[in-house]
Amino acid sequence: MYFYRRLRDLREDNDKTQADIASILGISRQHYSLYEKGDRELPMHHFITLAKFYNISLDYLCGITQVPEKLDKSK
Repeated sequence: MYFYRRLRDLREDNDKTQADIASILGISRQHYSLYEKGDRELPMHHFITLAKFYNISLDYLCGITQVPEKLDKSK
């Protein structure tokens, strides 16, 4: 699975709109839409922000693993 499909799936699973996520990233909804379509590469700092927001590992967000491990917030 490509990461951009995972972006959409995570957003929808969390009942968020593209505008909601764009606001979290500090970008426009249109700009975020390009990430979900795979038309633009998501910068690493946005990957980190989204992993923290969804409380998932970067490996899961990037599609490296299919297991959505939670972040260890004790560190």
